[in-house]
Amino acid sequence: MPWDRNQMAARAAKELRDGYYVNLGIGIPTLVANNIPAGMEVTLQSENGMLGIGPFPYDDEVDPDLINAGKQTISELPSSSYFDSAASFAMIRGGHIDLTVLGAMEVSAAGDIANWMIPGKMVKGMGGAMDLVAGVKKIIVVMEHVSKNGDAKFIPECTLPLTGKNVVDMIVTDLCVFQRPDHQSPFRLIELAPGVTEEEVAAKTTARYEGLAAAVAG
Repeated sequence: MPWDRNQMAARAAKELRDGYYVNLGIGIPTLVANNIPAGMEVTLQSENGMLGIGPFPYDDEVDPDLINAGKQTISELPSSSYFDSAASFAMIRGGHIDLTVLGAMEVSAAGDIANWMIPGKMVKGMGGAMDLVAGVKKIIVVMEHVSKNGDAKFIPECTLPLTGKNVVDMIVTDLCVFQRPDHQSPFRLIELAPGVTEEEVAAKTTARYEGLAAAVAG
């Protein structure tokens, strides 16, 4: 069966490394916080001004003053620190964040990402996504493989307004994982969700990529 949202986040969490500073986008990426491997020290950063985010609190532990950039209630750690937006974005723009996990509406074969607006729908703005894709060392996108309408989301060229060009390093969907070793190489299919076939992935993907056999051989 395809991965569910938590399993997708758990797969993305496998890319974390001890000592990483990590920013999590809204939606599925926030679930990565509860899937950090045991014994691994990872510091989560939120662009609204918090470094050191704990797991989501239980109902009786909620503090309405503690929220992440997606306005979800979160918990703090003994090591947590707080700061203004200028310091937060200095961390991001200065290249001090090792990895970010973001949602997306579209990703292109060239690694472009569109994740902030759909024309005709009211949005408040791009938020910190533009800074994240420009300043963070590694970009992982976690998204459903197809839209609610059944349209492919990993496509030859993005049709929606871009957040960044040639920035995505890995894509985790409910069906599979695509990765590329650098921003000049094509994406490769490197992993399938249990029970998912390469043919199913191909049928639901319009972007060109290297197949699983090539990835294993490489």
